[in-house]
Amino acid sequence: MFITFEGPEGSGKSTVAKEIYNRLLKEGKDVILTREPGGTPIAEEIRNVILDRKNTNMDCITEALLYAASRRQHLVEKVWPAIEKGTIVLSDRFLDSSLAYQGGGRGIGIQKILDINMHATEGFFPDLTLYFDIEPELGLERIAKNSSREVNRLDLEKLEFHRKVHETFLELAKKYPNRYRLVDATKSLNEVIEDTYKIVESVL
Repeated sequence: MFITFEGPEGSGKSTVAKEIYNRLLKEGKDVILTREPGGTPIAEEIRNVILDRKNTNMDCITEALLYAASRRQHLVEKVWPAIEKGTIVLSDRFLDSSLAYQGGGRGIGIQKILDINMHATEGFFPDLTLYFDIEPELGLERIAKNSSREVNRLDLEKLEFHRKVHETFLELAKKYPNRYRLVDATKSLNEVIEDTYKIVESVL
């Protein structure tokens, strides 16, 4: 089972993913938690290049290709071997983030980003995608208040960029209704965790 956690900046998905992971672990489930970009040493090095605040001159296609390269390495080294063994894999971001951020936010187009990634992933999709929905204004407001969170290159983008990302995520939810489940990320953290856990439990 491959479950991905998606959402705009400040949606709280990373915090919720850790909580769901801990709960499943306590239940004795064979589960791992990973992230994108990153998750393996090589993929993490690519992550550092992508998100480095100094790399403001990065071309948007270069960015998309780096995400796909990181994703491929992550799948080959970590995700696929775990799934092969029957492990539940939880991933903080996956393919849909590229479709939303580079396809929508950068304006490259969903199909072009999908084409790039289909080669990298061999057409592999999650079994379940949890989408944490929040208006970009509120998400960015949360980030500004959270002094412990790293501020990466994408956080520095203008509000219009984040609005396009949000709109594209909602478009993807309609495009892939069989695997997408929407979670209201504006609720309290405890409520969001409970809502998410109920969805995961029902699918497992």
